[in-house]
Amino acid sequence: MSTTDSLLAAVPRTPTSGIRALARLGFAAIGVVYVLMGVLALLAAFGQRAGAHADKEEAVHHLQDLPAGSVLLGLIAVGLLGYIVWRFTQAIRDTEGKGNGAKGWVFRFWYICSGLFYSGLAIYAGKLALHGRAEKGTDSSQSLATHVLAWPAGDWLLLIAGLVVIGIGLFQGYRAFSGRLKNDVDSQHLSAEQARLVFRAGQVGVTARGVVVAIIGYFFVQAGRQSRAGAVGSTDEAFDFLATMGPLALGVVAAGLLAYGLYSLVQAKYPLLRGL
Repeated sequence: MSTTDSLLAAVPRTPTSGIRALARLGFAAIGVVYVLMGVLALLAAFGQRAGAHADKEEAVHHLQDLPAGSVLLGLIAVGLLGYIVWRFTQAIRDTEGKGNGAKGWVFRFWYICSGLFYSGLAIYAGKLALHGRAEKGTDSSQSLATHVLAWPAGDWLLLIAGLVVIGIGLFQGYRAFSGRLKNDVDSQHLSAEQARLVFRAGQVGVTARGVVVAIIGYFFVQAGRQSRAGAVGSTDEAFDFLATMGPLALGVVAAGLLAYGLYSLVQAKYPLLRGL
């Protein structure tokens, strides 16, 4: 087969295969971002200045210094957009078979939110790829908290929102150890030992993500209790919070995020994409 034939064979020929390709690219992009986040957080745990900031935008920004950095950033942007498309497809087509009941619509809403969560990062990576620079986004969570506090009972709304976010973080831990992760990776192409290793990496990684999410939820609770929007924090502040507990706490969560990145890369290679 010629090079041209090989390239043509890789081009998606149907909408379904196109969505599958976008989903896989999305998992790969998320994997790269979390690997970089984990490395930066580990540097912070070991007292390295380069790891002082370990949020998603900082992780993406480091790609700019690599060879063909603009190309890598472009792929990350396209990949994240692909992930958003896949999440919206899950919601619209009910690929997971959740049905049209209340539970089904909750899951659909979650898929949309999960996709949109990466929209700002996709735009940031795209601007870096095209222009070589991009302003980091403002802390939208603090801006939102400021508006909410101006509402009647706004402090209570923030407190409730924080408890919900903490619940989402705890659910990640449940998801990690309930066996549900086995539905994310097509392990038939892996040996039993490889599948077990991938599953353990997923457990560690998803749990680490849950810890970070729960800490962000705690920030919202504090903002509600104190009626102070400045108490709200994002991933970077969550790492700072972990750092106050000592380098071991930060290092363990950082290693977990690194494991999650590697798990996402395996998921990109061997995904289970139902309903397509």
